[in-house]
This record gives sequence, C-alpha cells and structure tokens, in this order.
Amino acid sequence: MCHPPMKVSTRHPPVSRAIKAVLLLAMALPLAGISSIEALFAPAANLWARWTANDPAATRSIDHGAWDRFLKTYVLAADDGVNRVAYGRVTNADRLGLKRYIAGLAAEPVSRLSRAEQLPFWINLYNALTVKLVLDHYPVKSIRDIDISPGWLARGPWDKKLIEIEGERVSLNDIEHRILRPIWRDPRIHYAVNCAAIGCPNLRRQAFTARNAEYQLSEAAHLYVNHPRGARIEDGKLVVSSIYVWFQEDFGGDDKGVIAHLARYAGGELKAGLAKAPKIADFGYDWALNGAPAGR
Repeated sequence: MCHPPMKVSTRHPPVSRAIKAVLLLAMALPLAGISSIEALFAPAANLWARWTANDPAATRSIDHGAWDRFLKTYVLAADDGVNRVAYGRVTNADRLGLKRYIAGLAAEPVSRLSRAEQLPFWINLYNALTVKLVLDHYPVKSIRDIDISPGWLARGPWDKKLIEIEGERVSLNDIEHRILRPIWRDPRIHYAVNCAAIGCPNLRRQAFTARNAEYQLSEAAHLYVNHPRGARIEDGKLVVSSIYVWFQEDFGGDDKGVIAHLARYAGGELKAGLAKAPKIADFGYDWALNGAPAGR
C-alpha cells in the first residue's frame, strides 16, 4: 500500500460535484464507523485493461541485477524489524545506475512478456521509482512532502505521471491500483510495493524475479503481519495497520476477512489473540520516511 486515504480526482471537479460529495459524506458519517470512512477514500482497484496483454509462451526474462545490487548496498535491516534505506549514502554513480535501470525497464515491451515476468517487472519498477523520487527530493521527512501530484487537494507523488511505458504515461498509483491489484488479485501485493514509510511493509533487500516472487510475497506477508506495525493485540483488542482498513476489499471485505487473512500468516501470541478478536479495535500508520540514521 502506498497511498493514504482522502484521494481525490486528478482533475478539478465542478463545485456541484464537490458539494455533493461532502453532503454524501455527511450523511454517511452517522451510519458508518471510522474504518469504513477511511476505506471509502482509499484508491480502488480499477483495471487498466491495456496492461492485461501478455504472452504465455514468452521465454524472455528481465535482468534485475542492478536493482538487486542497489538494494543489498543501501537497504539496511534494523533491530526493530523495519528495513531502512541509506538515502544519504547513495553515491552519484549509484544514482546514475538506478536511473539507467529504470530507463531499461521503460524500454521493455512488457506486454510481450509472460505473466510471471510481468509481476516482478511492475513491483521492481514501482519500488525503484519510489526510491528515485525520494533521492531526487532528499532530505524529506515523509514521502507525502514530495507534493507533485496534479489535482484538487492532491498530496504526495502518487498521481504524477513519472515514466512512459509502451507509449503510455504511468504513475505510481497506476502501477499499484490499476495494474498490480486488479490483474493479480493477490493481497500479498500490498507487502511487495513500498512507499518509503516506516509504516509500510519493508522494502526487501532482494529484487523480485519470476523465480523468487512466490516465496518473497509469502515471506513479506509473514514478516509484516507478525510485526507490531502490521498487527498486534493490546489489552485483548486487535490493532492493525491502516493498510487493512484502506484496502479491506483486498483482505476479505470486512473485519472478519481481515482477521482470517492475518491468521493465515500469524504465529504465537498474535495467532492466539486473533482467535479471540471479534473485530478491529483500532488502526494506524507511520508516514515518517524509512531513512537510515546518519552514520549507518
């Protein structure tokens, strides 16, 4: 997950539409809980059908070695279980290497790849673009401070068209919510894409590939669910990451579905606590930048 709630159109809506939306929200507030309102404003999985094209017989594989080396060099595993990125240490040579890697992906005929190759293509592209965005604006306290999205009340970088793929201008929101989520329909996608925030599932220290994607997705799910920022039991009540509220539709559609998803990956005390939790009691998300402290 890489976009906060309260998403708005990238075009300036007519005043009448804005007023209508406010009125509808005012009517909905007494009828819905806070979690329902949060989910209402999260980006929906809205298929961009143009990207469903693929070639099941294709044998071409993409070399993600440059991105893998970057991750192993600059993504640091901290004692608290949150991977940090040493943005301040990235050399000019490695910045250039990252730019070249992204340009290489942009030149790929992705529609002619197999579906298995397309998945790591889009995940790695999303994560590499996000890291490049932060580097281009560093230092920042939060990715939300990179306020380059067009539109009325838009915030952050997610709706900015950042790259051209096969003649189409594509944003981070396009990749996550119009390509990855609706095509693969796998909730583990949320554990793979990283939005450069402490609250987000870790940016992994290994590039995704067609060979390792299944393992990486499942391990990432296990690690996040069992970390306190993913899910925890406090005084017998379930507290979860806002990801499970914003994108509840991907995790079963209601609290019961989210709890069932969490139980699939949970272990120890969390698993036992989930068996007694009838609903989500609270949620939260830390938007502070996932940067490594100075000297690391």
